[in-house]
Amino acid sequence: MEAGGLEWLLVPMHQLVSWGAAGAMVFGGVVPYIPQYRDIRRTQNAEGFSTYVCLVLLVANILRILFWFGRRFESPLLWQSIIMIITMLLMLKLCTEVRVSNELNVKRRSFAG
Repeated sequence: MEAGGLEWLLVPMHQLVSWGAAGAMVFGGVVPYIPQYRDIRRTQNAEGFSTYVCLVLLVANILRILFWFGRRFESPLLWQSIIMIITMLLMLKLCTEVRVSNELNVKRRSFAG
């Protein structure tokens, strides 16, 4: 009787934990890039960030999505790949803008000097 009485509590708790784990799986890979993005934007300096990391992660996540068409796996992993691709493209866009603006500033200074 006791196990059946707790079923009303265990089923929603199981669903809540399942959704929480899926959310952590999807957004967990993006979280470390948030402070890095903010720091690069604030300082306008992208020297410490490697664009090769973005390249590797883009290739890996694109391959994972292509693999999904051949053999389906859990949807949170698919969403994780999509979110990571968007994140890496945003990081590359920011780094490119910052490096181009810094290059232009250096060229302007040397030309004026």
